[in-house]
Amino acid sequence: MRRTRKRSTLANRAIAASAALVLGGGGLIAANVYASAGESWSGWSGSPQQQKPLNAGQRMSTIDCPEVANGLPAVPGQARAEVDRELANMDTQITEAYQRFADQKAQIQQDPAFARNAILNPLKDKRVAAIERIVIAIGRTAQRPDSLTSLAPCTLRADDTNQVKDQNGGFGQNGGGQDQDGQDQGQDQDGQGQDQGGQDQGQGGQGQGQGQAGNGPVAGDFVDIRAVQPNVRSPRKFQGASRGSFTTNCGRNENGKFNPDNVIVAPGVSNGAHHMHDYVGNQANDAFASDDDLANGRTTCRNQGDKSTYFWPVLRLQNGQNEDDADADGGGKDQNVGEILTPSQVTMNFVGSPVGKVTAMPKFLRIITGDAKAFTNGDANANASWSCTGFENRQLKDKYPICPQGSQVVRTFNFQSCWDGRNTDSANHRTHVAFADGNGRCPNGFRAIPQLVQRIVYDVPQGTVFAVDSFPEQLHKPVTDHGDFINVFNNRLMQQMVNCINGGRRCA
Repeated sequence: MRRTRKRSTLANRAIAASAALVLGGGGLIAANVYASAGESWSGWSGSPQQQKPLNAGQRMSTIDCPEVANGLPAVPGQARAEVDRELANMDTQITEAYQRFADQKAQIQQDPAFARNAILNPLKDKRVAAIERIVIAIGRTAQRPDSLTSLAPCTLRADDTNQVKDQNGGFGQNGGGQDQDGQDQGQDQDGQGQDQGGQDQGQGGQGQGQGQAGNGPVAGDFVDIRAVQPNVRSPRKFQGASRGSFTTNCGRNENGKFNPDNVIVAPGVSNGAHHMHDYVGNQANDAFASDDDLANGRTTCRNQGDKSTYFWPVLRLQNGQNEDDADADGGGKDQNVGEILTPSQVTMNFVGSPVGKVTAMPKFLRIITGDAKAFTNGDANANASWSCTGFENRQLKDKYPICPQGSQVVRTFNFQSCWDGRNTDSANHRTHVAFADGNGRCPNGFRAIPQLVQRIVYDVPQGTVFAVDSFPEQLHKPVTDHGDFINVFNNRLMQQMVNCINGGRRCA
C-alpha cells in the first residue's frame, strides 16, 4: 500500500487533538471497567433494577450489541459457511447503524427517542431477520437453536474509559494520590489537576480528544507506563516441563500486505473485519482463501516449511496524515484513519508447557486470541497486552502505554496453548482451544500444544498519539487488540518444533 502525505483540514485539527490526548494520559492506573452492563439508549445506565442517570461525562458514545456468535450451539459443518456470512452481515449492520449514530449524535443527545426510532429499532429488525436465517441454516441438519432472538436488541452506551474503579469501590482518574472511598486528594503526576470524588479536573482528563477519525482514542485510553506497577507472573515449571522454544522469522510486513478481511471469522466475505490487518507469513490470505490456497501460497517466512498465516490489526499514528485507504473499506470508510506504522520488530516464538510435554498442532488449526469487540462484549475473551521496551514486566490490558524517551511500544499476544484434540475450528472460533490455568495445566479433555507468543514492537515518535484499528463502534479501545493464526507448518517442520520444545532446546 502506497503511503500518502496529504493533510486535510480535519487532519490538521487531529494534530491539536493528539497533543491534548498525550497531556491527559500521564499518571493513570489501568483498571478494567468493561464487564459492567451496557448503558441504555434512554440516557440511563446499569441494569433495569439499578438504573441511574448518566453523569455529564457519560454522553452516549457507541452502539452496544450482544455477540450472537457467543450464543450459538455447535454449528453443523454444512451450515458453517452460511452462519459465518450472516454473522459478518450483522457486523456490517452494526457498522452502518454506528455511522448513522455518529452523524446524528447531537440530535440523539437532545432526543433519546430519536435513537430508538431511527437507529435501534431498525437495527433490531435487521438482526432478527439475520438470526432467523442462522436458525434456519442450522435447523436443516441439526436441532434449531432457541432464544437467539433475545440477542437481537442493541443499546446505546457511554464511553466510561475515564472512570477507573479504585480498590474501595469509588471511581477516580489519576493514581497519583491516596484514594479514600473514592475521594482522591492526590494530584496528577504532572501536577496539572486534582481529582475530587472521582471526577478528574486535570488537563485532558475528560477525554475530549477524539483521535483523527473522531471516534477515539480519548485521553483516558492512555497511561504513562512508569505509573504502572509490575504485574507479570509466570507459572512455576514442574519436573517434566517442556522448556524449549522454537522461533520462526517471517518479517515485519515490509512488503505491505494489508486487507480488511478475516478468513477465520468471515470466510468468503470482503471487509469482514471492518479494520485493516497486517499480514506476515502466508501471502495467499484473503477472505476467499481455502486451505489448499494457503498450502500452495508463498510465504515471507525464512523457513519455507512455515506457510502459516499470522495477522493482527494495524497500528496507526494519529498525526494528521492518511494512507491510500482513507476512502476504502477497512480504512476511512470504517473510521480507521492515520498513517499505518510498520513494526520495527516482529518476533514469533513457540514455547512449551510448564507441566509437561507438548503435542503437534494439527495442520490448518485456527486460533484467535483476544476479542475485537471487547469494549462492548466485556473482557471475558480480551487478551490484549500493551507495554514499552524496558518495562515489559508491566502489561496493560485496557490502556495504551505512553513510553518514555528511547522506549518503544510493544504489543504481545500469548495465544491459547491447549487443544481439544479433535477440531481445527469451532462455531465461535474459540471453544476448540483454551488457555492453561494459572499453574499451566490444560482443562480436562485438552492437550498441550506449542504456544505462540507474538511480540510486535513499534517506534512511535515521541508525543504522537496512536491507535489500533477496530470495528468503528469499538472506538479504537486498546482492550480490543487481538491476533489471528492459522497453522500451515508442514508435518516435518512441526515435528521438529515439537522435538525441540520437548527436548529443552532453543531452535530457530
